[in-house]
Amino acid sequence: MTISQSENVMQQDQVETGAQMTSEQKVVLGSTTLGFTLDHMDATFLSFALAPMIAELHITGAQGGIIAAMSNWGALLGSLLFGILADRIGRVKVLSYTIMLVTFATVILAFLDNTHTIYAARFLLGMGTGGEYGVSMALIAESFRASRVGRMSSITAIGGQVGAILAAILATLIMPSFGWRGLFMLGFLPLIVVYIVRRHLKETPEFEQLQADYKTGKKKFSFKTIANTPKRAYTSFVLIVMLTIQTSGYYGLMNWLPTIMRKQLGITETITAGYVNLGMIPIIIGMAVGMLTFGTILDTIGPRRAFAIFLVASALMIYVFTFAYNMWTLTILGALVGFFSNGMYGGFGAVISQLYPSEIRATAANTLMGSGRAIGAFSSVVIGWIMDNYSVAVVMLSLSLMYVISLIFMLTIPGFKKLNTDQ
Repeated sequence: MTISQSENVMQQDQVETGAQMTSEQKVVLGSTTLGFTLDHMDATFLSFALAPMIAELHITGAQGGIIAAMSNWGALLGSLLFGILADRIGRVKVLSYTIMLVTFATVILAFLDNTHTIYAARFLLGMGTGGEYGVSMALIAESFRASRVGRMSSITAIGGQVGAILAAILATLIMPSFGWRGLFMLGFLPLIVVYIVRRHLKETPEFEQLQADYKTGKKKFSFKTIANTPKRAYTSFVLIVMLTIQTSGYYGLMNWLPTIMRKQLGITETITAGYVNLGMIPIIIGMAVGMLTFGTILDTIGPRRAFAIFLVASALMIYVFTFAYNMWTLTILGALVGFFSNGMYGGFGAVISQLYPSEIRATAANTLMGSGRAIGAFSSVVIGWIMDNYSVAVVMLSLSLMYVISLIFMLTIPGFKKLNTDQ
């Protein structure tokens, strides 16, 4: 640990023994959380716009799945590009670039009429959201003590669920009068975050020390660090598997759950379907509460037991969801599914930030998450195909089994049980 890092930790110790945070920590937490909120709002608009888009543009279920999946495939390129840039030129600059890209890609959707241009816009949106993840997680890891990173990263990730709630509310208010195009026109809102980031957010002392080490030759950036030893290579592989399943569950459900609920309830009318959009809010709240709970559990009992509890519960809740056939049971069970399946999302950033060194922290987080999202994106296509040819029960059973597979892989990560958040 460098002198700069030691001084930074000592400053963190002084404020984190109580409930207060430094002004710099507040800006980091506020900026990353607000960024997640508005960017996820933009990304989640598709969940509510997909059904009317399919009807208006005569899109098949499989094509709808590709539209949903394109953002995750774009996330892989965005993760690699913006992760490397963040580790080289700065977290703050790159964070604003990713948010601007998400804004452009969302607004342009309001003017598109064919699937190929919609694919391209969603790909660009994915590049932005994919790049933002690792940058935000790196900023948090470098601004808070390791024993609090789980909770702080979960709070930031909760911003995404707040954004999803905003998307549900706006979809209910806007779509009956202005349609899905009017909804996408609201995609300019994340520009507010760009202003805040540019005006108030500064690079962390740890990153500034890293830049100094680059200049003196003490450290070198090398992408190979992600897999430079057999142990780290296997750890990276397992994390990609787990993130693939995490993505399959989260984006598969978020993109298709409103459509699944409509099928279960037999709803087709736009106005009545608005109640389904509102019915998503308790489910999204369940996701947010799950994230906060998981972050606290992770910081308390460690990642292996925390992930094990949530993976087992996710598999069970998703399977039980199959038996819900009215709005009340769909909403309650959906909230429980969201609580467990999505609760783990913020925990990945906390774990990755400790497993990889600072010179590749953003790159590692983005590469692993981007790879998982790119592969897991096929779940949206597969779910669309299953919805066209089979039943909701087959969809939910397949998702349930995937969480069991994730549990098995997680238990094989070397040293995961001994990973201490209080480094």
